Amino acid sequence: MEGRTRGVQERSDDADSKVPLNSHRVEPRQRSSGLTEVLRLLWRDLLRCYSQRPLLAWSAWWALSTCGYFQVVNYAQALWERVRSPTDLEIYNGYVETLATLLGAMAALAVGSVRVSWATWGEAALCLFSAVMAACVFTMDLVRHVGVCYGAYVLFRTAYMLLITVATFQIAASLSMQRYALVFGVNAFVALLLQSVLTLVVVDTAGLGLDVFSQFLIYGYYFAAIAAIFLLAALSKMASGRRSKTPAVPGETDSNTRSLPY
Repeated sequence: MEGRTRGVQERSDDADSKVPLNSHRVEPRQRSSGLTEVLRLLWRDLLRCYSQRPLLAWSAWWALSTCGYFQVVNYAQALWERVRSPTDLEIYNGYVETLATLLGAMAALAVGSVRVSWATWGEAALCLFSAVMAACVFTMDLVRHVGVCYGAYVLFRTAYMLLITVATFQIAASLSMQRYALVFGVNAFVALLLQSVLTLVVVDTAGLGLDVFSQFLIYGYYFAAIAAIFLLAALSKMASGRRSKTPAVPGETDSNTRSLPY
């Protein structure tokens, strides 16, 4: 009797041990619907973030200028090698890179002490600094002197690092902390995507395969186009401000500096 009871119990234990561990697994349909819901929420948040004009302007400049900046930095030494005279025995490329980084960091620190209404003058500043960067790139390309190229490169990087600091702050100030990764991730993705397209079209042999001087000429026009875009944006903002005759309500929060209501 005891042996029979023990055998029944062992068979019961064996049956229990064969119950699949994933008996409560999520069905593929549920997993798919969950992913769709997450993507829908991300898309909705993305639209809400970029619905603010100031944030859209700073983000657009952030992505466009970062694309051009990396192209110039990546191919600057190839340009210097073509410009440098064969009789020049000393090469100062490393010193120039160090100086540009140092001055850019100092400019980024100094801009924090400057009192500017970026909500009012943001588009104008984006236009001005983009024009300065375009002038630097044109100078590097057209003035075939290595010393001039060095100076224009230092000014180019300083201008970029100064304004990218402002752009990063303005974007972050317009968002709640939960949206930082979303917006900055999208901006970085757009910048890298544009850089890949620009490299494929301008540099790669599968595209135009241009020499370094022609490349920098295109990069100069690229930054000039950015300056033109934000010049139009600044003029449009000024025109809409003049057409608006409604006085501001005392105590009302400026929509250009208000955080998103999350």
